[in-house]
Amino acid sequence: QVQLVESGGGLVQPGGSLRLSCAASGRIDNIYTMAWYRQVPGKQRELVASITNIGSPNYADSVEGRFTISRDNARNTVALQMNSLKPEDTAVYYCNSDVRYYTGYFSRTRQNIWGQGTQVTVSS
Repeated sequence: QVQLVESGGGLVQPGGSLRLSCAASGRIDNIYTMAWYRQVPGKQRELVASITNIGSPNYADSVEGRFTISRDNARNTVALQMNSLKPEDTAVYYCNSDVRYYTGYFSRTRQNIWGQGTQVTVSS
């Protein structure tokens, strides 16, 4: 199996910065797109940013120019640098990865994996 573990959430004042990190572990063969989503109570989970395995990023309009997604393929990690944070960025942030991993000596499977989530609160 594969696990995603997030870190870096917390409380920050408006205009401040936070950096989220996510590390994938397990018998990984390949990681395709990696992404960050966020969810507030009562609303659907929304895509914040994604990055392909060759490093092409994509951002939600609401975070374009403020957030930067990056990945390290050698370490199976993805990060989200969040600058100029606003109260409306408050949410639980989830790491997501499209992963192919070994289930046996030769057998592999591909699955969309979620992390456990990390709280980001932007408030004065």
